[in-house]
Amino acid sequence: MTKFIFDLDGTVTKQETLPIISKYFGIEAEIDKLTEETVKGNIPFIESFIRRVYILGQLPIDKVSDLLETVDIYQKVGSFILQHKENCIIATGNLECWVDKLAKKVGCCCYCSDGIIEDNKVVKLTRILRKENLVERFKSEGEKVVFIGDGNNDVEAMRLADISIASGLTHMPAKGVLSIADYLVFSEEALCRQLNQLL
Repeated sequence: MTKFIFDLDGTVTKQETLPIISKYFGIEAEIDKLTEETVKGNIPFIESFIRRVYILGQLPIDKVSDLLETVDIYQKVGSFILQHKENCIIATGNLECWVDKLAKKVGCCCYCSDGIIEDNKVVKLTRILRKENLVERFKSEGEKVVFIGDGNNDVEAMRLADISIASGLTHMPAKGVLSIADYLVFSEEALCRQLNQLL
């Protein structure tokens, strides 16, 4: 059986969720600077993620969750996931408490990072999802794994997957993704056509 593992931001959703949160709460400058340094490779992704959670952890969880529930999902991609939800998985570094309502909207199993919550805020990270561990797990269970992603934090998972698809639906995929991807798609139609061929 084939397992399709999708990155969430910009692959299933029409927008990256982090800029939506930072803009809504007026902390764009701080987050944008951190994101820019991470993209340049000046700050390792894990360190960057920890710093971002520290900044965003001060925000009320219920408001973040409600905000992200409004994020649009690519309709055709969402339909494919719903039609094959037993075979589809979302893998996101986002905290579960932030994306829980958005994930329910997508409608398949979702693996996230976790944290300790107190007074409607994230006070500590307890687990950072490593997407490559998910790929290894399903491959060890005899599954054929297809990974669909676009960012630097998808590279290792895509390298380990049986087939990797670079998604250019929202923006150009990261260079690391482009260097290892088996396929590159720029439209929902092309992505869904490729996914159906791999069923």
